[in-house]
Amino acid sequence: MSDLYLSRIRNWFLSSPPAEWAIRGLRETLIGALKQGPVPRHVAFVMDGNRRYARSHKIETIEGHHLGFEALARVLEICYKCGVEVVTVYAFSIENFNRPKYEVDGLMQLAKVKLEQLIQHGELLERYGASVRVLGERDLLSDDVLEVIDRAVSTTKNNKKCILNICFPYTSREEMTTAIRSTVEEYSKSSAPKRTPFSQTRITQKIMSKQGDRSGKMDSDNTSLGQEPSHTPPGSDDNEDSMSSTTTLYPDSPGRTSKDGSNHVTIYPNVENITTETIDKHLYTADCPPLDIFVRTSGVERLSDFMLWQCHQDTQMFFLKCFWPEFDLRHFLPVLLEWQWRQKKKAMEEGPRQRVKTA
Repeated sequence: MSDLYLSRIRNWFLSSPPAEWAIRGLRETLIGALKQGPVPRHVAFVMDGNRRYARSHKIETIEGHHLGFEALARVLEICYKCGVEVVTVYAFSIENFNRPKYEVDGLMQLAKVKLEQLIQHGELLERYGASVRVLGERDLLSDDVLEVIDRAVSTTKNNKKCILNICFPYTSREEMTTAIRSTVEEYSKSSAPKRTPFSQTRITQKIMSKQGDRSGKMDSDNTSLGQEPSHTPPGSDDNEDSMSSTTTLYPDSPGRTSKDGSNHVTIYPNVENITTETIDKHLYTADCPPLDIFVRTSGVERLSDFMLWQCHQDTQMFFLKCFWPEFDLRHFLPVLLEWQWRQKKKAMEEGPRQRVKTA
């Protein structure tokens, strides 16, 4: 008996009313139990294996992608019911543009269809208050795709409880490059001489003005002894006298009092203050909580240029052998239970350390 035939029998049985009722009750019980423990705030998925699932079940590739979308809907409901705040999915890599044109066009058309479905049948997102965000390089997309994306984002923008990040088209290296470029643009202004009251140019001019003061004093002493005063360049004495004041500020310097008497205080960034948190603020996921769980299906154990920066020392990674269209609570439950167990173990280990510090 073929796997396809067994799969159809199983699907027929599971779709019967008694089986659906029993499964729904069991799912609600399990999700309720999971909510009693710690819940991850941010979970990321690499939805891998749609095409291989289609080949193994002898169906069209496009049907495999459709089944993958149904799996995403199931997973979103599980996550939001458990209390997960942010779900990030890898929908399309920038590297996928290297595939044959007909395949890229098909994927773009599929993306439009799925986003349209989110807009027209958005009960799931509305029920849990989830907003859609599309992260990636918009410049690489056609106008018709951008139109659907903007409509999906606009339709759900007032949902504030949860977030669905769809990375499309995306690579982590491009995201980090964009973040660093934005950081450089923000901090490059601080290198200009007028941006900080203690710049190198400012200090040099201050020293020269002090030397001018001493030179002027010597000229005064020489004049009193009947000697000719030293000559300074025309017009330089007034400028140097003004520069010799300890309160001299550039027109744009912090704390300078304007002609109307108001004191404008401007604080400019210092490049030495750039930290990892600075880069975080310029990422696509800037306002999202740290990534707790990273899941990839299909048995492939690599990140594929996804969430490289967001995967920190506490992110737990799970590489599952099932294909994405098969992914359901029975696969996700062990992931959540293991994450909760590790969180409780970590809390138990940190408890004695805190007591030692307090003592």
